[in-house]
Amino acid sequence: MEKRDYTFPAGQPAAGRALAGVVGSGDLEVLLQPGDDGVTRIVVNTSVDGKGAVWDALLARVFTGELLPAASIVINDCGATPGVVRMRIEQAYEDIQAEGQP
Repeated sequence: MEKRDYTFPAGQPAAGRALAGVVGSGDLEVLLQPGDDGVTRIVVNTSVDGKGAVWDALLARVFTGELLPAASIVINDCGATPGVVRMRIEQAYEDIQAEGQP
């Protein structure tokens, strides 16, 4: 089991909470809640040791560039591929955007 922590610049706090995915064989869950203004903090709990460089590159790609809403994110991973990780993060952000629309 490996735990990794990340901090990225962000915009205004996220508008709500979201859960995307399910921890299980080859998948993961992303738990997102509003964060502090200007900062997204991410904790990754993964059952796959030794993939730190992959996590570093993937999360830098997702959170560098356009500022996403500030959030506190917990990712519980059970061996998901980078594509699934990115998809689940995007789903969580889409869910909070949908909540804020009338």
